[in-house]
Amino acid sequence: MYDLLIQGGWVIDPSQGLEADRDVALAEGRVAALAESIPASEARQVINARGLIVTPGLIDVHVHIYEGVSHYGVHADRNCLYKGVTTVVDAGSSGAQTFPGLRQYIIDVSQTRILAYLNLSVLGMISECAGELEDLRYADTKAALRIIEANRDVLLGIKVRMEPAMLGDNGYAVLKLARETSDAAGLPLMIHIGNTFPPLPEILAETRAGDVVTHCYHDRPGGILDDNGRVLPDVRAAAARGVLFDVGHGRGSFSYQVARQAIAQDLLPGTISSDLHFHNVNGPVFDLATTMSKFLYLGLSLSQVIEMTTAAPARSVRMADHLGTLSPGANADVTLLELREGPVSLTDASEIARETVIADQVLRSAGVVREGKVIFSTNI
Repeated sequence: MYDLLIQGGWVIDPSQGLEADRDVALAEGRVAALAESIPASEARQVINARGLIVTPGLIDVHVHIYEGVSHYGVHADRNCLYKGVTTVVDAGSSGAQTFPGLRQYIIDVSQTRILAYLNLSVLGMISECAGELEDLRYADTKAALRIIEANRDVLLGIKVRMEPAMLGDNGYAVLKLARETSDAAGLPLMIHIGNTFPPLPEILAETRAGDVVTHCYHDRPGGILDDNGRVLPDVRAAAARGVLFDVGHGRGSFSYQVARQAIAQDLLPGTISSDLHFHNVNGPVFDLATTMSKFLYLGLSLSQVIEMTTAAPARSVRMADHLGTLSPGANADVTLLELREGPVSLTDASEIARETVIADQVLRSAGVVREGKVIFSTNI
């Protein structure tokens, strides 16, 4: 007997190039079978997924879930898992001195699978009162490497926010230290851009394949476009050598206008992420499905949008063998989505000219299965 059968849904699994009516059977926390028809009598529990889209569990590679410690923190299960996201990546909320708390009180007790980037600052992103690396004494490379060695099962790399508000005049020194720490750990670097200093071309010159540049479609100074709206050659060169450009919507880091211009020049996002946190969870972000809907509005196909929230982020976190796929043997993480008809208002996060569009369709979570366990479903 299968533990769970998700029956009659439209399966979109870009990792397998699959878009078709399929039944998905789960057993012992793994995907057991994917077939055109599996009898309900062969499963202990059945979800009727007719009229729904069935995908690998969604992955959001940029969130902030250090609730109660970081001013950005939100509750992972309520705001991620119950909104259709089975795996999240906390993007630098904690540093070497604050990560043990994130591990003990958030990562290890949440139903959501949580991975993380470690902030170069030992403090992490605790308060808006001061930038975490305005004082270089907080950039403790040895402490960061000790924490990484003890937590390689969940730590993905080093995170830095390359803005004067977070770094003061320490931009060049922080970039050098971040690169050295990342290289010493043998892990990627995640770089936040926006009002960027050092200039973006100089930052990109330090990036390697596998590194992540987040907030790629912001419209503040120091972005991916030149003064004429053309994608910078340095951005194209970085993408060509394997640097991943991530959306990281946030509260001030996503502009429809920049996204339109970049996409028109074939600079698509490598991953779609929400940058969900306390200051945007009630709008304009709300959840990952809403961010995905904005890219449907911008002309990406449903398959592209799902690929950028399943298979692509799974590759980014180096777990594509068992996450972001419904291949037999993979983790039994499944998201059910409903594509609702509009009109629906969707607002970006421009800091220059905030724009609201009227979309004719929007994605909403209709169910979540995490390691074979039904978290919720509208059709069970």
